[in-house]
Amino acid sequence: MHAHAQLITDLYQALQRRDGAGMAACYHRDAEFSDPVFVSLKGEQVGAMWRMLTERGKNLAVSFDSVTADDAAGRAHWEARYTFSQTGRPVHNLIDARFAFRNGKIIRHIDQFDLWRWAGMALGPKGRFLGWLPTVQTAIRKQAMSGLERFTAARAR
Repeated sequence: MHAHAQLITDLYQALQRRDGAGMAACYHRDAEFSDPVFVSLKGEQVGAMWRMLTERGKNLAVSFDSVTADDAAGRAHWEARYTFSQTGRPVHNLIDARFAFRNGKIIRHIDQFDLWRWAGMALGPKGRFLGWLPTVQTAIRKQAMSGLERFTAARAR
């Protein structure tokens, strides 16, 4: 197995254990992360996001497969099942990930999933019928970033 494929495997195994610190250790200090909710995280924000999600995801169950990587890039498919805490609704998110590496760490991680589909599961009828609207998607992103900022501020105290 290529060392970068092992790094991706280590990342998702840490996620399966809900080990946010272990996940953060897989990233370069200048890492960038993006997905449909957290559009552009940089540096320490990346590790903070994973710490927040793993600490709050009490019933988080993760599976992953199709891990491939070479010296420059990698890919994986992963699935997350959890209860969305704000509504109590079950979510089964299907995610395709792409990676770039620097000095044996992840420098860029881009997750792709259907935000409208996610909104339908997490938010119920409102998300199913309105989750495609840019205003609803923007509100989801703002709420997520606000949560990350509060989590980070609380840890800094």
